Amino acid sequence: MAQKLFDMLQERGFVKDMTHPEQIKELLNSDKKITFYLGIDPTADSLHIGHFFALRMFRHLQNAGHRGILLIGGATSMVGDPTGKSDMRKMLTREQVEHNLNEVKTLASHFVLPGTEIVNNADWMNKFSYVDFMRAVCVHFNVSVMLASEAYSRRRENGGLTFLEMGYMPMQAYDFVHLHNEKGCVLEIGGSDQWGNIVAGTELFRKMNIESGNEKSEIYGLTSPLLMTADGKKMGKTEKGTLWVARDKTTPFDFYQYFYNTGDENTEMLLALFTDIPMDEIRDMCKSDIISAKKRMAFEITKLIHGPDLAQQAVDAATALFGGGANMDNVPSFELKMTEPMGILDFLCAVKLFDSKSEARRMVEQGGIQIDGEKITDKEYIVQPKESIMVQRGKKVFLKVVNK
Repeated sequence: MAQKLFDMLQERGFVKDMTHPEQIKELLNSDKKITFYLGIDPTADSLHIGHFFALRMFRHLQNAGHRGILLIGGATSMVGDPTGKSDMRKMLTREQVEHNLNEVKTLASHFVLPGTEIVNNADWMNKFSYVDFMRAVCVHFNVSVMLASEAYSRRRENGGLTFLEMGYMPMQAYDFVHLHNEKGCVLEIGGSDQWGNIVAGTELFRKMNIESGNEKSEIYGLTSPLLMTADGKKMGKTEKGTLWVARDKTTPFDFYQYFYNTGDENTEMLLALFTDIPMDEIRDMCKSDIISAKKRMAFEITKLIHGPDLAQQAVDAATALFGGGANMDNVPSFELKMTEPMGILDFLCAVKLFDSKSEARRMVEQGGIQIDGEKITDKEYIVQPKESIMVQRGKKVFLKVVNK
């Protein structure tokens, strides 16, 4: 007998908080099909691994026959979500938001079912005047309650909130109301860091319904836990920065290596979240051969993002670098036209391993750079031009520089 949807989500680790636990469990385990949504703000021109985790849950609901709506926050990203931030987010221009929105929409469409409806909240938010939004929506928000929310806690502790940031919660909350009224949406899903904003949406809906004399309808919120390691650290940061989905930001090799190098104790959790392998098989695999399980996990996640061919190339590159393989064709590479000798700091910045010479200098002086297997500690070292140069940064970052 097939496992019920909610039971499967809970067993695999997708369930954290729920606004109405019994109703949500009954709804998702029943044969009734609902409309739900997931919101993503395009604050960068790529998705990161946290977004992809949320999209995995989105796809599970779709596979069970539920109608999913993906909301890309063209309006909310103009304000910026203060949740979990110690500093105010950098404000984006309309042009930046538009560019990011198009890139995120293209990437996200690969991970949801064909024909999934993708909406932009700017389409309805931009129809409001400032005064109309304040009177229709913000009148229902108690500032004392908002300030007590975990969504704003770090900003309060680090210099206080701007009025701009205070406007984020009412905007996201109204998205839920709008999608219910226009498209029959009854469930919002998201990461647990969005709990305060999701609850705000259900509360706004309740208050606006009371105001209109319609108190029978109900909407629900369901969050998944943030991706955390077994020792409580947030996942998704590499030596190069954020773990991006776009391959021009994080190569398939780096993506594979990130997951392969996570602690053994995280393997079962990652296999449960990012594969469809039965849980009994996952547990047996992790118990009997954790190294093979980690390789399988890293491969399967890389395959989900980048496809089987690039995932296999990442495996082959790792084998060549760490397993004594001879074929270096699939090691990440960078083309650089090099006709004259270059100082090590200029060279490292030219191949995009560092954003600044000061960063490069620190790594060289700390002994974290190797050129063709030789550790370089002299910041005045000169790199000689040759057909190819193998650069190693730290223990895990490799780059084959090809002279063109």
